[in-house]
Amino acid sequence: MSNDAGLDRVRWMRRALELSQRALGNTAPNPPVGAVLVRDGALLGEGWTQPAGSDHAEVMAIAAARAAGHDPKGATMVVTLEPCCHQGRTPPCTSAILEAGISRVVVGIVDPFPPMRGKGLEALRSKGVDVVLGVEAEACSRSMRGFLKSVNEGVPEITAKVASSLDGRIATAAGESKWITSEAARDQGHRLRAANDAILVGIGTVLADDPALTCRLPDAERSPVPVILDSQLRIPETAKVLQGPRRAQIFCVPGAPQRTLPNADIWRVMPGPDRRPDVVSVARQLARIGLHRVLVEGGGTVLRAFVDAKLVDTLEVFVAPMAVPGGIPWLGGAAIEHLADAVRAELREVGRVGPDAHLTLDLRYGDD
Repeated sequence: MSNDAGLDRVRWMRRALELSQRALGNTAPNPPVGAVLVRDGALLGEGWTQPAGSDHAEVMAIAAARAAGHDPKGATMVVTLEPCCHQGRTPPCTSAILEAGISRVVVGIVDPFPPMRGKGLEALRSKGVDVVLGVEAEACSRSMRGFLKSVNEGVPEITAKVASSLDGRIATAAGESKWITSEAARDQGHRLRAANDAILVGIGTVLADDPALTCRLPDAERSPVPVILDSQLRIPETAKVLQGPRRAQIFCVPGAPQRTLPNADIWRVMPGPDRRPDVVSVARQLARIGLHRVLVEGGGTVLRAFVDAKLVDTLEVFVAPMAVPGGIPWLGGAAIEHLADAVRAELREVGRVGPDAHLTLDLRYGDD
């Protein structure tokens, strides 16, 4: 790096963070990581985590440098997460770094997984590699919040997407909802799908709309895993969600009928107070199978269950410039009597998507 090493580290780490965003929704069960390989202030190669079983960010960056005619020996690797040092579906990234002769590795944060935490750094240091830790650590943590939350709390990062009218309605009283928001807002919703590992709805949505729950972007591989809450396994075998590119995950209660469904895994979890699958149990199972970022697109009843369980981290709300008097609200369930029990959020960002407003909010619970 240049003499102004500190600024260079921050600059290149920010580039690695940008690259990591390209991996969102496409790496489960691995975290989305970005990496750059630099020497004397010049970029040699860059990479980001590929789908599970393919190259990690560090390996991709080294390969990109060599493909461009650069020798990585003596270069600096800047990477958002501690390089792995274990043999999984791919070889250890530490081995690739050592084999390439890289002399310095700048790391955002350590691997949070207890059996691996710090071992990649130790492996590099033991071979004489200079390791710098903690550059843009807060931003690196945000970039892989879902992975960190799954490891540390046992539940994924959960985002709820809402498309509503000015008066908070997602459909008319008769159930008509196509379309309240604009095509531009719906396209933005598909980009949200592409950035998540899974998309969750209730059986009511499946029976009413028969959605495919895929991503309408060019690469079908970026479609999230569909998750259906279906207490009594009422989903028809012909449902579009069972015909998609990803294997559906269906959650029912123990007393549901015994069924085998095409292109689906069935999980039986204990019911909550409403006799539907307990959403905390659902969230924990999703984290266990490596789905770290989940987009909830279910109706008001499903969303209320996740909010009541304090599982929703972020709200992405698209608001159309229309009112739908007497329609179905986006947050269902029983009424509250006291403002102390209100659902509160902190506004992070406000934008415009076509004719609609787009609000991004972080939910704030009483114990935050």
